[in-house]
Amino acid sequence: MSRDRTPIDRRRLLKAAGGIGIIGLAGCVGEEPEDENGEENGDDETPDEGGEQLVFVAGGADGTYFPLAGEIKNIVDAETPHVLTVQESGASVENAGSLGDESADFVLIQNDIAFFASEGTGIDDFEGNPVENIRGVASLYPETIHIVTPADANIETLEDLEGGTVNTGDLGSGTQVNALQILETVGLEPGEDFTEDNSDFGSAADQIRDNAIDASFIVGGWPVGAVEELAQTTDIEIIQLDAGTREALLEDAEWLSEDTIPEGTYDGIEEDVDTVAVQAMIATHEGVDEGIVEEVTTAIFENVDEIDTQGEFIDEETAQEAMSVELHPGAEAYFG
Repeated sequence: MSRDRTPIDRRRLLKAAGGIGIIGLAGCVGEEPEDENGEENGDDETPDEGGEQLVFVAGGADGTYFPLAGEIKNIVDAETPHVLTVQESGASVENAGSLGDESADFVLIQNDIAFFASEGTGIDDFEGNPVENIRGVASLYPETIHIVTPADANIETLEDLEGGTVNTGDLGSGTQVNALQILETVGLEPGEDFTEDNSDFGSAADQIRDNAIDASFIVGGWPVGAVEELAQTTDIEIIQLDAGTREALLEDAEWLSEDTIPEGTYDGIEEDVDTVAVQAMIATHEGVDEGIVEEVTTAIFENVDEIDTQGEFIDEETAQEAMSVELHPGAEAYFG
């Protein structure tokens, strides 16, 4: 499958949206991922001479970030003297905090959250507390916003969620930011118009399967593993965003772009689903050595053919199209 994209103009990213309340910017990162034998990965990995042990914070294991980070780790470990240790997290907002306190060297993050963090705006925990050391490395692929419901819930529009229970993603995640913004666009406020629930994608899929919630926001490059697995065992629907809602969202948040989930992407989804997307990107902080960033960037983009997770969209030619923060000198040295 292929999908046409309207490039995101970087100049248009420099307009902040109105504040969106959110809870809990975490500076900590998660436990190291375990292999199939239950052992922590990376404990016995030693960098080559001249290399460094680098922390690469991704997202939850049921999303797109974590498997992508694992593939990037394999490339960097093989092509540079460095070793990446991949860690789970609550994703974008938490990852910005990990750069702020320099507990991570690289993170995967949404371009909108990177912008909010850098500017100290848009999210309550960033207001007056910008992550000034955040630097961009490369834009990767569009992250599509899925709004998943049980098929028998008879929910066809966002307005139908009034009075229901909606999982908006992990607390502090980019998914939660996107979800609340989208619901606010149609006049739905948490606590007043709907009950907000928060968990990772895997838990949200279980809630849909059990009819414990009315909808869940899941953000990632399609097909998202959690949605794919859910659709194989449960009848689901994905809410269409009508043209008026999409237009309003793009006016308020210009880092968003229109997107479509093609029919057949998930079992039972027999029509294209119109929605919106943000952009996934790699970010670092200004304290990471310029040579290390250049080596890591070079390894990734000279071995893109080894990336399966969204690899068809990761390209040197488009790697700066949606860059919403200042570029790290090491990345600038590679991209020229």
